[in-house]
Amino acid sequence: MLRYAAIFLIIAIVAAIFGFGGIVGAAATIAKVLFFIFLILFVVSLITGRRNSSL
Repeated sequence: MLRYAAIFLIIAIVAAIFGFGGIVGAAATIAKVLFFIFLILFVVSLITGRRNSSL
């Protein structure tokens, strides 16, 4: 998922260089949403990850 966020960020940067304003906003928004979803899933996986049961 982080890969897709990076791809949309690159699309937004390239579109900004060529002056496509609408595409920049859409791609940046998608990249931001995917990044936050990735962060939430990463934190959840850290909290509920494998626990050492041989304590």
